[in-house]
Amino acid sequence: MSQDKKSLGSDIFAELLSRQEQEEREQVWLAPYACRARETYGRRFPETEHAYRTAFQRDKDRVIHCAAFRRLEYKTQVFVTHVGDYYRTRLTHSLEVAQIARTLGRVLKLNEDLIEAIALAHDLGHTPFGHSGEHVLNELMENHGGFEHNAQALRVVDILEERYPLFDGLNLTAEVRRGILKRKKPFEGEGEGIAPVLSLEAQVVDVADEIAYNSHDCDDGIKSQLIASEELEALPLWRRIVNGVAQDFPGMEPERQRSSAVVRLINAQVTDVANESIRRVRDAGISSPHSLDDSNPLIGYSAEMTELNRQLKKFLHERLYRHPDVLRATQKSVRIMTRLFEHYRDHSDHLPRSSQSRIDRDGVMRTVADYLAGMTDRFAAEDYRQIFLPSFTF
Repeated sequence: MSQDKKSLGSDIFAELLSRQEQEEREQVWLAPYACRARETYGRRFPETEHAYRTAFQRDKDRVIHCAAFRRLEYKTQVFVTHVGDYYRTRLTHSLEVAQIARTLGRVLKLNEDLIEAIALAHDLGHTPFGHSGEHVLNELMENHGGFEHNAQALRVVDILEERYPLFDGLNLTAEVRRGILKRKKPFEGEGEGIAPVLSLEAQVVDVADEIAYNSHDCDDGIKSQLIASEELEALPLWRRIVNGVAQDFPGMEPERQRSSAVVRLINAQVTDVANESIRRVRDAGISSPHSLDDSNPLIGYSAEMTELNRQLKKFLHERLYRHPDVLRATQKSVRIMTRLFEHYRDHSDHLPRSSQSRIDRDGVMRTVADYLAGMTDRFAAEDYRQIFLPSFTF
């Protein structure tokens, strides 16, 4: 290598890319309506900035390393985790949401780091056994502030995670915390210091969440044989996509046809949202993230895709989520969650010490709800077995 090339390489690579330089890149590359890490509303507890990570990058990393994120691997999306290794879990769902949301964020010139942080954290408050677990806890907590998974996710990142010496929670930025909560209300006395409006980045994650579960529930539903591809073809959106796959790849085996259709289903929705959203942003004349209005979401489907999606969601609700096999699992989960809640409510001394230490501050009911919400499917099932179905000893 010549001396000139050595010198050139040294000039380019000799220094680390600093946080300040990355923030400058955001100023250049992001749209005027995008959030910028340098302009964050900040954290509840002030911290020294990192040398080479922006505030939103640190948020994303904190979410990935927290215990609640790891537990998503064994929490139900639609199918309980013991049914098979193929089906989506809360963890794989969160990763798919992040991928779809990053794609939308990139083409709309939004802040991808903020998007990814919100997407990876958005389901941290989900209970075991999917939405049935959430419904049970909400009923049991009816007279004690209720239970809602977005508010619980905010509680996880604000209070329940214990990783840092100077504060409880993850001390995430106001923008990420608002994105986690979406338009829901926090539990009483919580949510202080969240961003005043929902950013376009948070709106992107909200829509990406819907795109992800509509698409992967079609995939898992067909794979599980709980629904048939022929049934889905009664829907205009799915029929259009499957016909396109068949035309481009005649004779393709059903497994690959399904996978190709799901890919195209995601792409069709993402493309529609990107085009519709940029039109709305232009028409609204949005010039900064501070000029947004929560009453007027700008990220969303076109009128045509909204109707096509309504039909798809109606089909999935009737044919998949209310399938007898799914409902049987739901009934079991309701029994498990109810009896575990009642047991720990009446025997709070059986809670782990870390949970017992919160009773004076949060009360028994909220503490029990926190403990159950943090369980994985298999932990809850095993805990139920040990308490109510102990093995006989001789």
